Amino acid sequence: MKKLFLVGGGGHCVSCIDVIEQSQKYLISGIFDLPEKVGTQILGYSIIGSDEDLRKYVHPDHFFLITLGQIKSPELRMKKFATLKSWGAQFATVTSPRAYISQHAKLGEGTIILHDALVNSNAQIGENCIVNTKALIEHDSVVSGHCHISTGAIVNGGCSIGEGSFVGSNAVLRETLQVPAKSILGAGGFHR
Repeated sequence: MKKLFLVGGGGHCVSCIDVIEQSQKYLISGIFDLPEKVGTQILGYSIIGSDEDLRKYVHPDHFFLITLGQIKSPELRMKKFATLKSWGAQFATVTSPRAYISQHAKLGEGTIILHDALVNSNAQIGENCIVNTKALIEHDSVVSGHCHISTGAIVNGGCSIGEGSFVGSNAVLRETLQVPAKSILGAGGFHR
């Protein structure tokens, strides 16, 4: 299995760990978080360093995944992704074995698709995205980079979601909706 390092040790990291373990494609080799957390563990995996230590782990045989959550702002996820990318880091694209990803869909690097999510035919998901548990991305939709499609959200056919946007839990997006970059679409809402 390929060595995988996780960047961010909060609640989203816990969800990611479960998906990574189930996918059995990557071996979690350590987590990076705040300096005061170094030496502690999350679900049995060690926090081995902070941001200051990341660069020395960039290696052709190592993969990274940004495991910080995203609600109000994508900026921290985007910054960490860009920094690692500038150093030549490789990113894992992780999909739960319980998710359905059409063979005609495209997933960007550093994206994670969590349990029971559906990504249908001709959908495109950009880099460093979160498609959370039970989310649905319908046919011909485009989710730009650095977005979070939250739990149970429904993105109907032909939607276009701008970079860095957040779609809340159980939100429903009308077909062909155009969502500007860095939008926040609230949980439970019907967005026209």
